[in-house]
Amino acid sequence: MPVIRLGLIGDNIAASRAPELHRAAGALCGIEIRYDLLVPKALQLDFDAVFDRAYGKGYRGLNITYPYKERVMRRVVSDPHLRALGACNTALFDGATAAGANTDYTGFQRAFRARFGSSSPGVVTIAGCGGAGRAIAFALADLGAKALRLFDQERTKVVGLQDSIRAIHPDLDVLAASSVVDACDGADGLVNATPLGMVGIGGNAFPSSVLPGRAWAFDAVYTPVDTPFLLGARARGLAAMSGFELYFYQGVDAFKLFTQRDVDVDALRAELARQSS
Repeated sequence: MPVIRLGLIGDNIAASRAPELHRAAGALCGIEIRYDLLVPKALQLDFDAVFDRAYGKGYRGLNITYPYKERVMRRVVSDPHLRALGACNTALFDGATAAGANTDYTGFQRAFRARFGSSSPGVVTIAGCGGAGRAIAFALADLGAKALRLFDQERTKVVGLQDSIRAIHPDLDVLAASSVVDACDGADGLVNATPLGMVGIGGNAFPSSVLPGRAWAFDAVYTPVDTPFLLGARARGLAAMSGFELYFYQGVDAFKLFTQRDVDVDALRAELARQSS
């Protein structure tokens, strides 16, 4: 059986289910996956040193998560679309180079269509304009969003994402809001692309006062699956999509890049459900 070594670089990833997904996908495809969680602080190394060590030890590739999705861009070969997106969550080692990809972008598109069909996202508020927020914003633009309302505690990230989207979608209405409440004005959908609500962090990006009148909600956090934001959204009658769906589809897409194999998504979903029961 072929053996492929993979890893995830990020902070606060002890609860990540990425190893579980890739090992299960590998088993379904007849491949042994060795998957490591790589926390720079725990390894007493900086991000670049961890990245280089993985390459030197023969890893096939890496998943990249918070807070390194933007930082890794200078370490990977990227195409014009990835450079415009400005964030990378997948690095594939190929000879002397590392090719970058963003399966958050493709995974969100697949997850949205699987949950909501061909319906338009409408006007969407995104809280968090870091790596995950950038991927989701570009995905929503390509899914036909009517308008995007962006907010982040770091104003430079909001303006930077606004400029990046306008460069590709000049006719799309994109607002850099000064507060999350202002960003929710007239929104159909609410997206949490911050770490708030995650195990070990907690909190909620959206006050409960902004929930009435919205149509749908998505939380990129999937540990736990039922975040305070999604629980509140469901209680108000919003159609909700959990971060598990993004985790699942971005993982499927990353697995294909790492292995050149298509995994049976229904079998994989069933196996993940079995392992978590």
